[in-house]
Amino acid sequence: MEIIKNIRKNTFIILLITLLVLIFTLKEDFSSTIDALKNMDYKYLILAILVFFFSIFLKSVVSYKIVNQKEKYSLKEALKHNMIVQFFNGITPFSTGGQPMEVYMLMEHGIRASHGSNFIIQNFIFYQMALVIFGIFAVFYNACFHLFPEVPILRNFVLLGFVINILVAIFLIFIAFSKKTTTFIVEKIIHFLCKIKLIKNKEQKIESWNEKIVEFHKGTKSLAKRGKLIVGGIILNLLSLACYYIIPLLIVYSMHDFTSLTAIESLVSSAYVLIIGSFVPIPGASGGIEYGFLSFFHAFLSSGVTSAVLLVWRFITYYLPMIIGAIIFNIDERSSIKCE
Repeated sequence: MEIIKNIRKNTFIILLITLLVLIFTLKEDFSSTIDALKNMDYKYLILAILVFFFSIFLKSVVSYKIVNQKEKYSLKEALKHNMIVQFFNGITPFSTGGQPMEVYMLMEHGIRASHGSNFIIQNFIFYQMALVIFGIFAVFYNACFHLFPEVPILRNFVLLGFVINILVAIFLIFIAFSKKTTTFIVEKIIHFLCKIKLIKNKEQKIESWNEKIVEFHKGTKSLAKRGKLIVGGIILNLLSLACYYIIPLLIVYSMHDFTSLTAIESLVSSAYVLIIGSFVPIPGASGGIEYGFLSFFHAFLSSGVTSAVLLVWRFITYYLPMIIGAIIFNIDERSSIKCE
């Protein structure tokens, strides 16, 4: 019941922010934005949607490879889980709702919670590494070719997001391979939670978590021996991000503009947008994502076209997968109830 309440509350917040974003986006050049939307070539629009779902498919392949238990977890299940994760990430701040749900779904397939958590963290490390690699490329490319005008607030946002992503990647790797550090952090957290009386039985909790940490680090040690998986996981995530980052270019093409934006400009601009969005504490990073998109892509496109591209891009990459993920989740839940 509490989950349903949170979903409803967050959905209301998303709808409210969406309305505000629409007003903010359309107020600049309403007629040009509507004209650009009306005259779209739907071949490129369909291609943009297919490319987005191919990026989800690539991430699903990584999940499937990490779990590596074909008798329990198929590629089809991995794809279904990734779509449901899109929904829960979309309705929670910092996209934090997807990982616990994915652990729960893995448990439904007979995979232990400690193993499921291990797989999710490994997957997130691969994704974070790919994000940082793309971020480094984008920052250096812009430093060399000066794609964007010098706006202090944007520069500071990008710098902050870039530093946060690097620190998150380092922190995850450190935790994954340092049992002593993980134990220390967990004990400090439990001590704090006991102090503010959120949990009881401090020693029992520490003992329970220490057992989970032992299992977790067994998993990370086995991962360290799977060099091909590590390299493959990072490469597939890079390809997935490249697909995601090229979508604005395809949307621009759908508006019969084949000269204003290049593939490399789309990749770099999208990387910057995602860097900014990574630290916005609102479901879907709403507000921050739109501000970043308009700011960076306006360097290449007119205000009306930029607004039109933003609206279509946001629908394809955020609202559409959330809707599909919600539908799949509801169907899956009903099937589970019937089976019981």
